[in-house]
Amino acid sequence: MIISIDQNSGFCFGVTSAISAAERELRAGALCCLGDIVHNGQEVSRLESLGLQTIDYDDLRTLPPHSRVLLRAHGEPPSTYWIARQRGIEIIDATCPVVKKLQDRIRACYETHKNDEPLPPQIVIYGKPGHAEVIGLQGQTNNTAIVIESADQLDRLDFTRPIYLFSQTTKSIEGFNALVEAIQSQISNLKSQIVLEAHDTICRNVANRVARLQDFARQQDLVLFVGGTKSSNARVLYNHCLEANPNTLFIASPDELEEKLPPLHSPLSTLHSQPSTLKVGICGATSTPLWLMEKVRDKLSLIP
Repeated sequence: MIISIDQNSGFCFGVTSAISAAERELRAGALCCLGDIVHNGQEVSRLESLGLQTIDYDDLRTLPPHSRVLLRAHGEPPSTYWIARQRGIEIIDATCPVVKKLQDRIRACYETHKNDEPLPPQIVIYGKPGHAEVIGLQGQTNNTAIVIESADQLDRLDFTRPIYLFSQTTKSIEGFNALVEAIQSQISNLKSQIVLEAHDTICRNVANRVARLQDFARQQDLVLFVGGTKSSNARVLYNHCLEANPNTLFIASPDELEEKLPPLHSPLSTLHSQPSTLKVGICGATSTPLWLMEKVRDKLSLIP
């Protein structure tokens, strides 16, 4: 069996920076994180073993003054900063620079156009409702932004008002372009004169992983995709892997290997590219730590 780990998988820059900030600040004293620092239970557990305390918004409102709270890469709405100031909480802001720039753009758009006459604008976010990043983006518009995931939800838009479209940073370029095309088509069909401004705000470091991930998957007989069960990015990238190689399995930890693996060394196995060689590739999401993929590799190598 030949086992390889995809070199393009693992933490993106924003997550790496947030993890580094947590490790650094933990050395200075007690530290809380508002929400899971990353959508990977294994990495969250590792950092909690170092002393990181994961809290929610209710906890934030009851923390004593001078508590230290890290904001993860996903970013937060303005209300979070306001609560922290009111309670005298120290914020360690680990918002991804790409997300921060997007927040600033959406807030500037909202402030510029919120009083437009005679038609107030619609700020539309192509994203997943309830996702941490999207909550932060909606907050830049006083929670007036409309969130849609696909062209099937165009009925949520008012085609008599200008549309300013932005995207969650981790959504697919293809999906964004399809949404733009659908909105333009609807405007044309209705013979509407409204303005559509479409801003492609997708992070290319994340988006460009799809093609590389699929290339990696096609080279394997079996693909083990390692990701957190809470991660939407993991689910999306897993599906791209599955599209490239039907022999792709989703696992959250090395402990799931024995339960989910097919009989790798059976002489009747249809997975083998050669009679004596089975190529197994291990890859993961932007929220999957390298050390976890290495643990999967190490455990896999021990399977008789």
